Order: sequence, then C-alpha cells, then structure tokens
Amino acid sequence: MPLYQHRVRNHEVDSQGFLFNSRYLEVADVAMTEFFRSIGWPYPKLVAEGTDPSVVSAALLFKSPAYFDDILDVDVKCRNVGNSSFKIDVAIARGDTEVATVELVYVNVDAAQARSRPLPGAVARALHGALQG
Repeated sequence: MPLYQHRVRNHEVDSQGFLFNSRYLEVADVAMTEFFRSIGWPYPKLVAEGTDPSVVSAALLFKSPAYFDDILDVDVKCRNVGNSSFKIDVAIARGDTEVATVELVYVNVDAAQARSRPLPGAVARALHGALQG
C-alpha cells in the first residue's frame, strides 16, 4: 500500500494532457506531510515542536507522463538526516509504471530569523528511525 495516493485533477494537466511539471512538487509536498504523519509527527505537532522544513533543493526525473484521472501511488523514503536538514526521495507511480522521482532536501528554519536551526531532538530521532539506505 502506498504512503499516499493522488488522483490527477483536470486543472492539474497542461495542454498536452499531461500532469503539469510543477504539480509534481505539490504532490511531493503532500507526500512529505504524510510521511511525517506516518512516523508519528502530524504537521501541527511537528510545527509545535519547532520544526519548519523548507525545501532548499529539488531534483525531478520524469519517466512516464501522468494524465487526468490517473491515480498515482506516492511513496517516501528518508535518505539522510543532518543537524538541521533531511533528504527524502519521493517515488510516483501509476500501477507498475514509474512516473517520476523527486529528491528533496529540507532545512529546518527559524522563519522569524530567516536562518536554519537544528532539528528538535525528538524529530531527528524519528527521522533517523525512518532512514532507508
């Protein structure tokens, strides 16, 4: 069972009928939120603990187009955890067909100071527990 499923909506496709490229980042962002929920950190709890993850790097690889009304299976793997950052890999598929992969690096930020800050200990431990090689 995938972590998250996304049905491609009509307003998300371009004139070619494909899921528009920027929408993959939206799907990946929702998947990140669901990933945290799956490891015991629903987003309100995450923010209350002092975690405000911001994307600092995104790499997308498109393998096969997604179309209106497709149901996409979205999975997340945590690949690295640093002092203030973490990396996740997002795999997007339609059945057995790979659609895209998204590699994201997030940094925990202090929005008021506009700078990075360490991940809270409990959040870092949960991310370490979810690491996959």
